[in-house]
Amino acid sequence: MDGAAIIEQLMSTEVRTDPYPLYARARELGPVVPAGEGMFVASGYAAVNRVLRTPAFGVASAEMMAGLDPDHVAHASLTLFGHSILQRNAPDQPRVRSLIASVFTARRVAALRPAVEAAVHRLLDGMAEQGADGSPVDFMDAFAFRLPVGVICELLGVPEPDRYRFRALASDLTVALEIVQDLDDLAAADEAADELARYFTELAAERLVRPQDDLVTDLARIAAADDERLSAQELLANLVLLLVAGFETTTNLLGNGLALLFRHPDAAAGLRSGAITTAGFTDEVLRFDSPVQATGRVALDEGLAVEGLPIPVGAAVTLLIGSANHDPARYERPEVFDPTRTDSQPLSFGGGTHFCLGSQLARLEAEVAVPALLDRFPRLAPGGVPTRRDRLVLRGFETLPVTVR
Repeated sequence: MDGAAIIEQLMSTEVRTDPYPLYARARELGPVVPAGEGMFVASGYAAVNRVLRTPAFGVASAEMMAGLDPDHVAHASLTLFGHSILQRNAPDQPRVRSLIASVFTARRVAALRPAVEAAVHRLLDGMAEQGADGSPVDFMDAFAFRLPVGVICELLGVPEPDRYRFRALASDLTVALEIVQDLDDLAAADEAADELARYFTELAAERLVRPQDDLVTDLARIAAADDERLSAQELLANLVLLLVAGFETTTNLLGNGLALLFRHPDAAAGLRSGAITTAGFTDEVLRFDSPVQATGRVALDEGLAVEGLPIPVGAAVTLLIGSANHDPARYERPEVFDPTRTDSQPLSFGGGTHFCLGSQLARLEAEVAVPALLDRFPRLAPGGVPTRRDRLVLRGFETLPVTVR
């Protein structure tokens, strides 16, 4: 077993269903180890945290990827993400991120609480109706997807009739985010990218004519006023990113969290009694079964080292966030799900210049949703065998059947 074998095994369906034993083997090799020519894999908390927070470790930009494989530019999905802040470095990334942050403010997120509360109760009503006769309800479809997609679409300004078409499109598109991919498998992702780009092109144009109090209007106005501040390509790419990132991770946070409550009924009892806080529970879900399991960085400067290991310029580092969150060097009894931890700082939202802009929105949704779900359905229970998505980077369930009575 070496670093290259770790990366190779992460591609198997069996390991991706439960990657944590492999993560433990990765950490035994060392916090960061070589994984082939010009490649490294980091599995320790301190190593992953260091790379995430060091500006000299950037992301693999579209230009870098095209240099390695000219076919990269032929794929709409890769090109779309390549124009977003997810895959840009300075000076483009901070320039565009600051524009998004200026309209995606803490005040705007906090103002969404009444809308989140109303959406939660409406969706719980729907679950109660679906499961009134004791039949199973798919929690992922009925609640975990619909809540965050409704909230991010409210923030963006996506009309309500359009909102629920996005689950399949996002599922197809996010294949392009996997850390290792076969370009021949991106046909569905490319189609989804084209459809989402067309959608937001039309919506942005409409908002310039009929402005609303939403992010699409604000960002479209910036792009229309000054192409050097925000180009048309950057506008579309980042609107798609905000949409997809705004619900994919929160959907998985809610699904992974409920699955853990079923496995740990004492935690559900603690949440109901108030002995466990929702914030503590959310942090532990993020640590124990992170919705984002891995990401990557590239050494942009000479002279970099992580945990004493030199990382040459141009080398790629795969960051196993899910492993870092289980590192016994950082957490006592990391394989134990313990929502009463007081020292939890999971790396699930990333760090440094690429720290997730939507982290507070995800926490708000969980803070409202989890207690309301447990209060509404005291007899909430598994309703069948759940199915996991065959993904590494975005870890979550495809289906999670429950009964509510």
